[in-house]
Amino acid sequence: MSKLLRSRRFIRSLAVAGATGGALYYVYRPRDIPGYQDPVTRPAPTYGADGTFKLPRFPRVKSRAEQIADLKKSTSGRAEDEYDILVIGAGATGAGVALDAATRGLKVAIVDRGDFSCETSSKSTKLVHGGVRYLEKAVWDLDYAQYQLVKEALKERKYFLQTAPHLSMWLPIMLPLDSWWKVPYYWAGTKMYDFLAGSEGIESSYFLTKSKALDAFPMLRKTDLVGALVYYDGAHNDSRMNVSLAMTAALYGATVVNHMEVTKLLKTAGGKVCGATVKDRIPERDGKQVAPIDIRAKCVINCTGPFTDSIRKMDDPNCEEIVRPASGVHVVLPGYYSPGRMGLIDPKTSDGRVIFFLPWQGNTIAGTTDDPAELARNPLPEEKSIQWILNEIRHYLSPHLNVRRGDVLAAWCGLRPLVKDPNVKNTEALVRSHLVHVAESGLITCAGGKWTTYRQMAEDCVDAAIKHFNLQTKPITNPPRISGTDSVDDAAQLDGTCQTHRVRLIGAHGWSRTLFINIIQHFGVETEVAKHLTESYGDRAWSVAALCRPTDKRFPARGERISQLYPFVDGEVRYACRCEYAQTAVDVLARRTRLAFLNAQAALEALPRVIDIMAEELGWDARRREVEWVETVKFLESMGLPKPMLSATRKQVEQGKLDFKSSLEYKMYSRHDKYDIEYEEEA
Repeated sequence: MSKLLRSRRFIRSLAVAGATGGALYYVYRPRDIPGYQDPVTRPAPTYGADGTFKLPRFPRVKSRAEQIADLKKSTSGRAEDEYDILVIGAGATGAGVALDAATRGLKVAIVDRGDFSCETSSKSTKLVHGGVRYLEKAVWDLDYAQYQLVKEALKERKYFLQTAPHLSMWLPIMLPLDSWWKVPYYWAGTKMYDFLAGSEGIESSYFLTKSKALDAFPMLRKTDLVGALVYYDGAHNDSRMNVSLAMTAALYGATVVNHMEVTKLLKTAGGKVCGATVKDRIPERDGKQVAPIDIRAKCVINCTGPFTDSIRKMDDPNCEEIVRPASGVHVVLPGYYSPGRMGLIDPKTSDGRVIFFLPWQGNTIAGTTDDPAELARNPLPEEKSIQWILNEIRHYLSPHLNVRRGDVLAAWCGLRPLVKDPNVKNTEALVRSHLVHVAESGLITCAGGKWTTYRQMAEDCVDAAIKHFNLQTKPITNPPRISGTDSVDDAAQLDGTCQTHRVRLIGAHGWSRTLFINIIQHFGVETEVAKHLTESYGDRAWSVAALCRPTDKRFPARGERISQLYPFVDGEVRYACRCEYAQTAVDVLARRTRLAFLNAQAALEALPRVIDIMAEELGWDARRREVEWVETVKFLESMGLPKPMLSATRKQVEQGKLDFKSSLEYKMYSRHDKYDIEYEEEA
């Protein structure tokens, strides 16, 4: 009996040890994190005997003019020139659809009346997340749909790091706790979040005592703080991700054209949509007119986000509107308001909304609001929303930190396209995830969702198009070498099925966390600039750095900053024009670089230099330069540029003669020449 008892105890001990060991291995298991390998661009840059410098050879992207010429071919009447799919809207979803379709061997074109991500997709919170708050609702409301939404988003979150490691990262986010009873509640919630992520997770959540929380986030309010929980989510550079999606699709053979507006849908005699009439809006900026283009396609997909209903009404003027736009305001504050590598979430604000406080591009983003909104292009951020965000920030930051309105460097308002299923009778039922709807005419609409799930949305949409129109996918037997070399495997096996969870975006193949050192050593750019280039362009940082003009200084040897406050350089403007279809100054300031989103005033000060470089690249005359000045200043108003600066002339900016004395910023700092400093005399 005693032997049997000892055996049972031994077996139980083994089971406990095994379970404990398994749990420890799960938490501390080695992770294969993209970007920690050595740079793999081959052949490496070399110097020739004559002193010439040979860069890595990357595949050439067709010019915008060549892409427009391809659009015109679709009207030839030849079956091989007709597109399988025409995508309207080049935001995250539209660009994702174009890449998915192109990598399945379909002939695809994508057009947008503005630039890539010129609306919602550039104005996100910059998070790639499953949604902790959605998980809380799923548990308390026993809502399976919310649970599915979180599970899907957590799966997609990992794909960001795999397909674009240079543009996305893991970010620890702190949950400050003001009561001890909240510790087990939020601990259980974050651990469930980790569990749902499974193999898609990287780091596990953990608890910090009060002292450790203050050490990690010194700006926190000390009163009523008992500790904090830290969990991990993703962050990314949204607009650069969008541009990379579009340019990768172009490399895989998609016809990609920005600033090309759809003015009419084409239909067959039977009322089926068979293409669209489009018009290039760029010649108008030069005072020219061009004829519209009719694009023929078997399938037309509407991916226009908040403007979804405008395309649907081109198809059916009497259709019921399905979009319920909501405004999301964000403000940008100086970087000293948050640690460089940790964010914060306040899950219970004064009115029950959630607010994020995140480091991004050297500054701090705070937001967002969520209010019903009217449909508009480049909506202005409302002052009441900005003040609400600042007030909420004051609640959890230390009271000795004076959060001032003048500290707001930029502010913007993005429209979120909340949608309802047109097939559901309940007119108030909004879709939490996304929907793919096929109209009687054959027009496919893909709407809703969020940045994190753009890839899944695109996959579902292309699946629906293939099924409804019987489109014939095919393997791509000779894919372009996006990496520029045969020595790097592009990972995805393009067999005609969806492979976008494996297709790495342009710049990802030869990137590593140490690539910036090679860029410094070869080009002599500043360390901050080199890190920025590799984290924004990946291995294409070689090309961008090469386009920077020599400075004739000892150091930096290359890389003239367009703003002294940020690491954006002249080569980026040239690269944007030559390789990323940038057509306006706003394209460069807002979406190729992110200067307008980081600091509206700095963007204004950089504008003359940006216009001059673009004029050299694109052949602008004096009239066009003036158009760019006026249009860009108008856009910067939507980025929070102070009103006194909206009337600034180029000459005032270049000569540094802007009148700041009436601005909030001028009054923020002491302007005295002398201080009367008194010292206490010794007793």
